[in-house]
Amino acid sequence: MATPELYTKGANVWVPDPEEVWVCAQLQQDYRPGDQQLLLLLSDGREVQYPVAPPVGLPPLGNPDILEGENDLTALSFLHEPAVLHNLRVRFLHYNSIYTYCGIILVALNPYEELPIYGEEVIDAYSGQDMAEMDPHIFSLAEDAYRTMIREEKNQSIIISGESGSGKTVSAKFTMRYFAVVGGAAQQTSVEEKVLASNPIMEAIGNAKTIRNDNSSRFGKYIEIGFGSKGDIIGANMRTYLLEKSRVVFQAPEERNYHIFYQLCASRDLPEMRGLKLNSAEDFQYTNQGMDINIPGVDDAMELEHTRNALTILGVQPDQQMELFRILAAVLHLGNVNIQASGRGGDRSYINGDDRSLVVFSILMGVEGSQMAHWLCHQRLVVGGEMLVKPMSGQQANEARDALAKHIYGQLFAWIVQRLNSALRAQREQPKTFIGVLDIYGFETFDRNSFEQFCINYANEKLQQQFNRHVFQLEQEEYVREELPWNRIEFSDNQPCITLIEGSLGLLDLLDEECRVPKGSDENWARKLYEQHLNQSPNFRKPRMSNSAFIVLHFADTVQYECDGFLDKNRDTIFEEPINIMRASQLFQQKPVGGSLSVSSVPNGGVRSGKRAHREHKLTVGFQFRQSLQLLMDTLNSTTPHYVRCIKPNDLKQSFLFDPKRAVQQLRACGVLETIRISAAGYPSRWTYEEFFGRYRVLFHGSSAQDELQVSCQKAIPNLIPDPEQYCFGKTKVFFRAGQVAVLEKLRAERLWLAGVLIQSWVRGWIQRRRYLQLRRSALTLQRYARGALARRLAWTLRYTWAALIIQKTYRMVMVRQLYLAIREATITIQAFARGMQTRRTYRLLLEERAAVRLQAWVRCWLTRCWFRRIRAAVVLLQCCVRRRAARRELRRLRAEARSVEKYRELNKGMEVKLMQLQLRADQQVRKRRVCVYIFCQLIAFNYDSTTSVHCIVVREYCSLLVLPLLCPVPAMLESETIPGLSGAVVKMVGSRKRAGSDPRPAASGEVASMAAVLRELGALHTALERQDLPAALLEQAFRQLAHLLAASALNSLLLRKDMCCWNRGLQIRYNVSLLEEWLRSRDLWTGGAASALEPLIQAAQLLQMSKKTEVDGQAIVQTCNALSSQQVEHLT
Repeated sequence: MATPELYTKGANVWVPDPEEVWVCAQLQQDYRPGDQQLLLLLSDGREVQYPVAPPVGLPPLGNPDILEGENDLTALSFLHEPAVLHNLRVRFLHYNSIYTYCGIILVALNPYEELPIYGEEVIDAYSGQDMAEMDPHIFSLAEDAYRTMIREEKNQSIIISGESGSGKTVSAKFTMRYFAVVGGAAQQTSVEEKVLASNPIMEAIGNAKTIRNDNSSRFGKYIEIGFGSKGDIIGANMRTYLLEKSRVVFQAPEERNYHIFYQLCASRDLPEMRGLKLNSAEDFQYTNQGMDINIPGVDDAMELEHTRNALTILGVQPDQQMELFRILAAVLHLGNVNIQASGRGGDRSYINGDDRSLVVFSILMGVEGSQMAHWLCHQRLVVGGEMLVKPMSGQQANEARDALAKHIYGQLFAWIVQRLNSALRAQREQPKTFIGVLDIYGFETFDRNSFEQFCINYANEKLQQQFNRHVFQLEQEEYVREELPWNRIEFSDNQPCITLIEGSLGLLDLLDEECRVPKGSDENWARKLYEQHLNQSPNFRKPRMSNSAFIVLHFADTVQYECDGFLDKNRDTIFEEPINIMRASQLFQQKPVGGSLSVSSVPNGGVRSGKRAHREHKLTVGFQFRQSLQLLMDTLNSTTPHYVRCIKPNDLKQSFLFDPKRAVQQLRACGVLETIRISAAGYPSRWTYEEFFGRYRVLFHGSSAQDELQVSCQKAIPNLIPDPEQYCFGKTKVFFRAGQVAVLEKLRAERLWLAGVLIQSWVRGWIQRRRYLQLRRSALTLQRYARGALARRLAWTLRYTWAALIIQKTYRMVMVRQLYLAIREATITIQAFARGMQTRRTYRLLLEERAAVRLQAWVRCWLTRCWFRRIRAAVVLLQCCVRRRAARRELRRLRAEARSVEKYRELNKGMEVKLMQLQLRADQQVRKRRVCVYIFCQLIAFNYDSTTSVHCIVVREYCSLLVLPLLCPVPAMLESETIPGLSGAVVKMVGSRKRAGSDPRPAASGEVASMAAVLRELGALHTALERQDLPAALLEQAFRQLAHLLAASALNSLLLRKDMCCWNRGLQIRYNVSLLEEWLRSRDLWTGGAASALEPLIQAAQLLQMSKKTEVDGQAIVQTCNALSSQQVEHLT
């Protein structure tokens, strides 16, 4: 408890606030015992009077600034609710740190966004590290549990709790992932893969969207991960608790059913899913009640693929997966079966035989539709030893249908868990030790609380009791280890509440007893509760305005439960006849999945039948849950527990938004503040002697050697804290009560302030003396320099007098000479202007005379041209007349000949002679062609291979003879020949200068080789080869090899000359290669392999023209120059 001496002016305190829960304020005046009010300055600048009279008391003090954002809440000097809340808020909002230690508890706040703190590199960083050396993290807690298990060979457990949406499932997932990495080999084995694969499966069948959480776990689970003697994972086992089966048939607004149903509906268009007759989730009664079937950012079809992959990893065959999906689809169709009321007052019901949903359900489940329709609307009773069939009302029939759906899903869930355990069971050896991960509901309280909330809160009561006792035990062990005298620390034990629930004639016993009564009801059970526990148990109360509800005072909050529905949910009753129908189907007798849906496999609750003798032997849900919970507690008590408390910072699901009201509510509910209270009851502040000496050495009188730290601390602390009850010395640590660190910090701040004042006075004196000595030295220096300056000034005066005379004489001479030169220059200028004027006048006269002569010449030329045109037109006209006259004469002659028959006969004979000559010539050509064809075929048949080889040798030798004189100038031509019309522009653009000896082109005196010459030689070669009737394939091969030689020679020349690797050289090469490419295309040789032969040279030219400065340029070079090696690219760049 804080002492009144700490309430001085400037101290920070916490005052209650309706919105922020606690706000920080600063004292404006010292507090004196007896004052009724404190003058406070709030953080928003307002001054208020805070009453401190009983029962309000003094407000909680704020912690020193050194403890701002502390990793461990128990290290705070003042341990109270506002300090804890403020420290969590500072770490969450200012440092973006979601993890904080609270003693043995790891407090985790849900950030509502993915953080990059769970990668492989983070796992490697925390692996093998001590928990105290690293920042708070779920990996640090997992590493501590793993190392403790290896070191002590003792089983460990990690208990993760929190309300829905606080991040329990994600924390459990990352914990198992950490164990899979550190407990596996270099690469994950099949066991680690199966452990991780269980997560998406359990999320699909056990998680659903709620108002508070888009991926809320609707069941509790405890996974035991078994480790071998070498610390590697060899197996695992899962236990589940209290599946929320009612969600299968009912969802609140803005909530969803289990994810697997929506995944199936989203994948209904897959070929293998078409036989399930699925529609959109909006068309099914069991999936559309929440009015919102989508989750932002979640693709249900893709999630089904992940689920199927996980099932495959765990050994579930595709046919078994399809059977599993058939049963799930049948549940959806069962919810759409239309049950209609009939009879008087609706006491009867029936189902149409052609009901589509019933037909599909019957086909999928392999049952008789008419029998299922009958027994969904009727029940079998035993009255007086006789078997009777009683019709059910519409409401009862709907309840029976929903009970069947819940039973099918519950048994399917149990089968999947059993299959997971079979796949995860250790095969090589029995586990030596294990680490259990418990992911269970947090404390829940709603506007209407029923049987599910009762069981959840009961489980949290048991876990809180185990937690309190463990924390108390660790606290006492610390005191014993340090050999401290200690008194028993009182803590809030919740055993009375647990006794109320599970004790003899407790709430669960009375509930089971009422379930065994033939006509038991919720009202009778409530009446028995009032009679047995009202005014008898301090944790039980009755609401004022209700006779069908009761109130339980839990450790976290007071919860009112509605009795309505307790008995039905505890019985979990289902009629036997529908189960018998499904059991009798051939499908369920053969299939492994369907075979699990039988009466014998119903562990949860009873089955209504005509045999009353067995009713009392049926196990209720409450009884089974109590047994499984007791088994869980026995398991946890046999291990070393590690606690993770997940906190939901806000209800809006916004990232890094902190709601203090919700945070405080959860901190109270999950036991964090109770841990703080237990720590505050003892000695919460603990320092090693080295740490204390290093921090508070300024408070020690005299110097102490390092080997006497403990003795020095024991001597100094009594002088600092007079009350010996406020501290205690251990073997390695010194312990302080709550608030004493703040006292020490205040004393330390005062001592540092006094020391600072003394140091400032000495520093000011030293500065003033230093300034005086500097001024004295400056004065002497100034005097010395002044005397010297006066002496030099006298000398300069005498020297300047003589110099003045010289300057005056020189100046007068310069002035006279400048005047002379100015007059001379003016005279010359006037003469020049006069001569220029005379010359220009003469020039104008000559220019006018020359223009007149030229005009006369042009006029004479024009007159002569006009005369010539007239004469030429007349001559042409005379020629036309003469030619016309001659043509008329020829026309008359032709007309006379045409009239003569003899002329036609002569023509006929001439044509016959010509026809015979043509026929004779054609026969001769045919005979010659046949002889040539025959000779050619004989040559081909004689030895085609030898002819081809000889032909190739001849072509190769001929090409070499043609190429040898061309190879030398080709590189220079490809690299140096200037682009017509572009040379000047390029030179002007790049600003290059021609240097002597650097131009690779030949001298002007010799023959200049050019691309035109190369192309002419290639044309001559091509013509010669075509005249030899060379086959097209060989012709293409020859020019492909020739193009390869040209490109290789030019590229090698370019690589050997670094001075040629420039932009304009690349432009010239690209232009010349384009000429060669155009020539090859014109000869149809481009597609014969010449393109690939020239590609390296083309890419080299492109590389010389590309930019090479940024990373993007580098990526472009890699993509473009794929035909060049890295050494060639490096040389060219």
